Amino acid sequence: MKKLVLTLVLVFGMLTANAQFFVGGQFGLTYDTDTENTTFRIAPEFGYAFNDAWTVAGTIGYTHMDNYNSFYIAPYARWTFFTKDFLSLLVDGGFGFSTGKHKGFKAENGFEIGFKPGIAFNLTEEFSLVAHYGFLGYRNQYNGNSVSGLSLSGNDLSFSLYYKF
Repeated sequence: MKKLVLTLVLVFGMLTANAQFFVGGQFGLTYDTDTENTTFRIAPEFGYAFNDAWTVAGTIGYTHMDNYNSFYIAPYARWTFFTKDFLSLLVDGGFGFSTGKHKGFKAENGFEIGFKPGIAFNLTEEFSLVAHYGFLGYRNQYNGNSVSGLSLSGNDLSFSLYYKF
């Protein structure tokens, strides 16, 4: 029994030796002159990098438009497949659940499962700027959006700032 516990402790120590936690997220405030809608979005992220290639993380977000409120949670795994100097290419694979409500209507629940390609700019050892564009997968009323296949709309563009510790 002692050998098993010691082995597990050593394996866990080796796996976490280069690991890093990070926090960050997204914040957005936009105004659409055509519809006269103001949109506010906040989405903190938190994660754990096992090594330079693999990360597990999650996002908890809130979106408010003039007559619409949405809350979502989206865990994901990140694979960083290319790194050169301060630049990294990555893809996030995960799923998410959302619930949203238009004023005067019933709440709608939605989900997504798919992949989001991205690029990371490692500004310093602690700070990174990550941009995602596109979505490949399936969405059903996820934050009021449905898609099956590849989506390259403006809704699929996001920027995040991370702090690693």
